[in-house]
Amino acid sequence: MLKWIETTGKTENDAIAAALKQLGLDRDSVSVEVIARARTGFLGIGSQPARIKVTYEVPDEPAPAPAPVVETPAPEPVAAPAPVPAPAPVAEQEAPAVKPAAVQEKKDKEPKERPAKSRKSRPQKRRKGQKKTEAPKPAAAPAPVAEPVPAAAPAAVEEGPVEDRSERVVEFLTGLMQRLDCEAKPVIRGTADNVYQVELVGDGLGALIGRRGETLDAIQQLTNYAVNNNQARRVRIHIDAENYRAKREESLQRLARKTAGKAMKYRRNMMLEPMNAYERHVIHAALQEFDPCISTYSTGTEPNRRVVVAYSRNR
Repeated sequence: MLKWIETTGKTENDAIAAALKQLGLDRDSVSVEVIARARTGFLGIGSQPARIKVTYEVPDEPAPAPAPVVETPAPEPVAAPAPVPAPAPVAEQEAPAVKPAAVQEKKDKEPKERPAKSRKSRPQKRRKGQKKTEAPKPAAAPAPVAEPVPAAAPAAVEEGPVEDRSERVVEFLTGLMQRLDCEAKPVIRGTADNVYQVELVGDGLGALIGRRGETLDAIQQLTNYAVNNNQARRVRIHIDAENYRAKREESLQRLARKTAGKAMKYRRNMMLEPMNAYERHVIHAALQEFDPCISTYSTGTEPNRRVVVAYSRNR
């Protein structure tokens, strides 16, 4: 019996290796069919992983054994019931005698009694000089008195500046760089409104940035968690390396304007590649005042949430 699975990978060989690892088989025991080849795209736009279909053979399942037939004994004959005697005939009732017409006519001529009219109770007339008496009104129940509700105590608001956490930021990043065998050093460039601007300084920091800044985002998230752990008030830490954030923001703005131009040219919606929340915010802000016919919205779920540049001629 043949079965098949579908896997994806960065290349066709990676997809085949993933399928063989999942099945626990070697390359000669399966047949491979390429459904979609890998595409790198232009500057990472339009990239697509390879998708393959792997067919393998499994032994047929044995047919289930037939269930044993159990013979049931034949039912014993049952004696026929005794005949029931027929009921005795019932004598017919005599029809009521018909009264003569004269008696019936006499009854019709007799006057029928009229039902007694109910006398309505009339109010008694007030005699001359007699004062009108009014029924006493019931005493009104006293209105309930609302008990005063004690005012809730105002929540305690922490005032004053947050303690300086520069040492904790530098200490954590220094230890992390040592674990990663990287010679980069953290330098705090500025602090304002509880936001720390940290830059990693060194040579060959491409590995710390990663593909589209994924490694740099992970380092930033770990640092925020470690510094704010068990703290009453939180601070935000932005980490950059080789001015990657500014370069990426400029690249996204150019991409947004270019995609909006295509949407207006072809008069249809254009969908961008999956991005994180910060990069989607840059796209929305870049096209907010681009043209009245252009609008943006996000679709999908993380981590494959995308920005759609929509065209509408009615706007």
